[in-house]
Amino acid sequence: MSDLASQPDVVSLRPFVPAKDLAVSMQFYGDLGFTIHPLGPELAIAELGPFSFFLQKYDVPSFAENYMLQLMVNDLDAWWKRIEALDLGAKYGLTWKPRPPEVQPWGLTVAYVADPTGVLWHIAQKPS
Repeated sequence: MSDLASQPDVVSLRPFVPAKDLAVSMQFYGDLGFTIHPLGPELAIAELGPFSFFLQKYDVPSFAENYMLQLMVNDLDAWWKRIEALDLGAKYGLTWKPRPPEVQPWGLTVAYVADPTGVLWHIAQKPS
């Protein structure tokens, strides 16, 4: 086990999420409630409160379709209502339609949303 006192001061940990079409992905994440900060023709930052990730123009389907992120929330029902109202499947022509919250075998209640590139989000209810 490492000594935390000797660790550098970390201020951020941000994954690079692939985007087949950066403009479409920025719109998608903006619709979900992320604040988008374009950084150039191939990169943007998506922020949601204190959390963020890089959105990168990067089109490798086998990578994107195996990329998953979890968003833990306090009110999954409110998130699901928002997702349903956005009609993301129709608006973005998603082949993998959002799936409603359901208790998973490991105990969390999770809704699933895939972005236009195929990145799968697990939106999970924070356990009480």
